[in-house]
Amino acid sequence: MKQGVLIISHGSRDSGWTALVDEAVGQLTFPFSTLVEASFLENVQGRGIQDGIDRLEAAGVTDILAIPLFVSAGSTHVDEIGYALGAKPSPEKETDLAPFRISARLHFGSPLHDDPLLAHMVWDKVKSFSENLSREVILLIGHGSRHDGFLQRWEQGFGALAERVQAISGVARADYALLNPDQVKDRASYWRDEGYRVIAVPLFLSAGYFTNVEIPKRLDGVEVIYSGDRTLLPHPLLHTWMERQVASMQEHLNSRS
Repeated sequence: MKQGVLIISHGSRDSGWTALVDEAVGQLTFPFSTLVEASFLENVQGRGIQDGIDRLEAAGVTDILAIPLFVSAGSTHVDEIGYALGAKPSPEKETDLAPFRISARLHFGSPLHDDPLLAHMVWDKVKSFSENLSREVILLIGHGSRHDGFLQRWEQGFGALAERVQAISGVARADYALLNPDQVKDRASYWRDEGYRVIAVPLFLSAGYFTNVEIPKRLDGVEVIYSGDRTLLPHPLLHTWMERQVASMQEHLNSRS
């Protein structure tokens, strides 16, 4: 058995976005020699998921440990990627993503979702904005979904994550708001009306249209502290999270061999 790791994220036409992912993946360390490929769902020529699979298999990998580097288990992309990799028999939502060609055994991990490390990343990114913990609310803002089943996963994950962030930070409250359905202005306004200082945190891997344009537009007219440039990448705990995922999958595989 020869194991290889395939880190899968969405991708962007912005080379800076891709570089941040590559930097995080480049810092991965494993106790044994393990081949690692960073691949993207779209927008990165020559770095697609099939490209990553092909490179790992050409190097003799028999078992691919695929890690979806996405914020939430509610992402429809996680669902379609899992299906296309053969980790599930059918997608929950119709997709144009065709099944990939895979000869190796495929093992599919989990997105960040409500992992305790994610809560620490969030607080590390925004604690410099804090002035008075007893009168502050951290408002986590995520993409969300309009699709039944997926929306509930976003809500469950962000709800649990908000509880973790509150416990770690010591702020009065932590809450969440999703872009889909549009909850951002209502939740921010609610906490402002309650007399709290609101720190609005975009929960995205890297800056882009949603963090730079869409979220500020929806917060327009509400007095908040917006940590728009404090996205998850770069952060050392992100590659720690990937290493732990891989280690857990390797332990499971090794116990069966």
